[in-house]
Amino acid sequence: MTQPPNRSIDGRRLPTDSGRLDAALRPKTLATYIGQDRVVENLKILIEAAKQRGESLDHVLFYGPPGLGKTTLAHVLANEMNTNIKTTAGPTIERAGDLVAILSNQRAGDILFIDEIHRLSRPVEEVLYSAMEDFVLDIVVGKGPVAKNIRLNLPRFTIVGATTRLALLTAPLRDRFGAVFRMDFYDQAAMEQIILNAARQLGVETEPQGIAEIARRSRGTPRVALRLLRRVRDYAEVRANNIITAEVAEECLSGLLEIDALGLDDIDRRVLTTIIENFDGGPVGLETIAASISEEADTIMDVIEPFLLQLGFLERTSRGRVATRKAYEHLGYADKMPPRQDSLF
Repeated sequence: MTQPPNRSIDGRRLPTDSGRLDAALRPKTLATYIGQDRVVENLKILIEAAKQRGESLDHVLFYGPPGLGKTTLAHVLANEMNTNIKTTAGPTIERAGDLVAILSNQRAGDILFIDEIHRLSRPVEEVLYSAMEDFVLDIVVGKGPVAKNIRLNLPRFTIVGATTRLALLTAPLRDRFGAVFRMDFYDQAAMEQIILNAARQLGVETEPQGIAEIARRSRGTPRVALRLLRRVRDYAEVRANNIITAEVAEECLSGLLEIDALGLDDIDRRVLTTIIENFDGGPVGLETIAASISEEADTIMDVIEPFLLQLGFLERTSRGRVATRKAYEHLGYADKMPPRQDSLF
């Protein structure tokens, strides 16, 4: 599988991102966390109840598009509970023995954060069942007739999982999480506050209109917002007077990075344009779109489509993808817009 291009508006972590800088800009407590109000309120109750009972947190699962703060919230939970957190990812746990080694080192109240938990292999996942439910590890020692099953008791700890593909989690694993939360895209006001706080920490001088321009193009995703802020900061230092104004943000984002006012970049526009021009607006299958623009189908479905669906520019139907009237209008294809078809039923 070919690697997708590094897009500035990609919600996933990119090799060019500064992990240390991003970590420094992350909120440390629920009180300083901006957005996701419903999730935050539920977590406050979950944490307070666990503290009052003197217990560890129940297992928590966060799901939603990349870059919305699932990893950040896992670290916030650890800070709020005043406990240690260990971080790993589904693809890195290749064998059941790897997970056994990790779990056997957990202490009471610790949090184990597993990113991309949907990518755990089945043997590894089966080890996790008893660990999450009964806090025990069943280990088979030896082979054949002399094989013995040894049960190792574990302290009560917390698994925090994160996934962008909830449907790929098996039902037995999903059912073992006591709290499951969906992460939604952030609204304009929350994005502006996140960017403003980050700009202050970076020592960047800004104007409200400049912050608003960056927020508008950040696709409701904090990781994207911080990435664009760094790009606009660089542009302001080199080409402007070191102040992020509306004009500076517009010149950098629209002129250089080709990100329009709604946060669409060249690949987003290519997907929509291909559907409109080559397939009369759809419906057209995902694989056909992928072949037409030389992109992986998984990249389109996981990275490109969620935001287009959020904007109402794309519809998923049983027959394929369809470009909506909003997409026609935004891309300047109003004259090619098909007549509105009202349902007969």
